[in-house]
Amino acid sequence: MLMHQLVAAATRIGMLTREHDTGAACAQALYELRHALPYDAVSLLGIDPISGTHLQVAGVGYTGASSQELCAEFVATPWYDNAIRQRLPLSLSGEPEDLEQAFRNGWFYADRVRPMGFRDGMTGVLRHEGRIVGLIHLSTELPDVYDTDARSMLASVLPALGTLVRPTMQASDLCDVPAEASASLVTTEGIISLPGRQPVGALMDEGFRQLVEAFASSGGLRLRMLWPVGRGWCRVALRKCTAGPAVIRQAVLVSETATELPFGLTPRELEVLTRASLGQTNQAIARALTLSPRTVHSHIDHLLRKTRCGSRAEATALAVRDGILKPSPSELGHFVERVPSPLP
Repeated sequence: MLMHQLVAAATRIGMLTREHDTGAACAQALYELRHALPYDAVSLLGIDPISGTHLQVAGVGYTGASSQELCAEFVATPWYDNAIRQRLPLSLSGEPEDLEQAFRNGWFYADRVRPMGFRDGMTGVLRHEGRIVGLIHLSTELPDVYDTDARSMLASVLPALGTLVRPTMQASDLCDVPAEASASLVTTEGIISLPGRQPVGALMDEGFRQLVEAFASSGGLRLRMLWPVGRGWCRVALRKCTAGPAVIRQAVLVSETATELPFGLTPRELEVLTRASLGQTNQAIARALTLSPRTVHSHIDHLLRKTRCGSRAEATALAVRDGILKPSPSELGHFVERVPSPLP
């Protein structure tokens, strides 16, 4: 194949890393790869960060179940260790004929690959930011197809493919998280760090983790609030992403940005405003916060003046609209957004 065709295919695969629909992008990457490398079957697999197993994210000629079963066996063999160490992807064509431990002389090829009718194959290990995140395997019914040039071509697109299959790929971008924000994925199994992001400090707070659990079961798509972290405050957003890999859609994306309390509000005034936004009367707020009704009335007057709102209703509308809230787990159902809405 002409060099400019190889370069064009690699370029198009690289551009797919900008796509938000990662499933479609992975399928398109395999289509583009076919313009550069022949194959009768191909499987693109990413490592699930929760279970640690390889899951097929796109494939041609392999079902997801069969590919994942084969991969589970392959990663337990010495040939997988060899693939990790090699500079170029492994291929049957690239092995010396007299190599005793060659893949073509082993049980995996004899028992798993050859019976499927394949005579040449090539395996690339996918990495992202130095971490192994998946595999790609190409198979063909013709022998001696994946020579050094083919291995070099596949090597050139492995970084882009690694970005595509990374299960947490662009998770914060999928949900429009600001570039400067800390972000983490919270699952039922624990907290997953996002490459390139600082972890969310609020998740060190047991009360906040309970709030995240309540949000996960609320059916809501987004919740914005203010939360104390260390000696300061942060704007925090909880989101259920509607696009991306399954691990993202099943998790809660938590983002956090340091801030001052808006309008010069005090922590107590924020609590009062949150309860007023729930529709509570001054008497109910006083009972909940162990304050006198007179003190609550004073806090309401102060926060109206600070926010320059002409009424209690206007102030609570501002609080809900801008996320100037600090709800408890039992209260957040009143504030979660249940339909997609653009960030301010």
